[in-house]
Amino acid sequence: MPGDAAVLAALCREHACYERLASCNDDGFEARLAAALAAGRLQAWLAGRREEALGYASLTLDFATLSARPFAYLDCLYLRPAARGQGLGACLLHEVKQCAVALGCAELQWQTPDWNEAAVRFYLRAGATLRDKKRFAMSLA
Repeated sequence: MPGDAAVLAALCREHACYERLASCNDDGFEARLAAALAAGRLQAWLAGRREEALGYASLTLDFATLSARPFAYLDCLYLRPAARGQGLGACLLHEVKQCAVALGCAELQWQTPDWNEAAVRFYLRAGATLRDKKRFAMSLA
């Protein structure tokens, strides 16, 4: 799906804005997405209707030292506001879960901002378990 990188990049920019992040704005962003998709480092699914992109989900693979097993990381699940509440999020999550199982992952993990109560409710309805942790980031540039 590297050919869909432009559509994915546009959705990522909307998602970053929604989550109040200052990422996805540099000129190389779309090319890096295309390269990650082509290399298999990133799996992504687009949701749409009649040629209109409405949202996406993306997955990366990782390894959990404490269980000594691979796990899938739902890096993003985003729907444009007008597309929410129509079952598209559940469809995307289902596709991600199927892929993770096919890849032999023991678990699917993800995060969402504390303030995104609608997302928290969606994930709990989907059968997820909430884990209390703090997420940190450190710039290496």
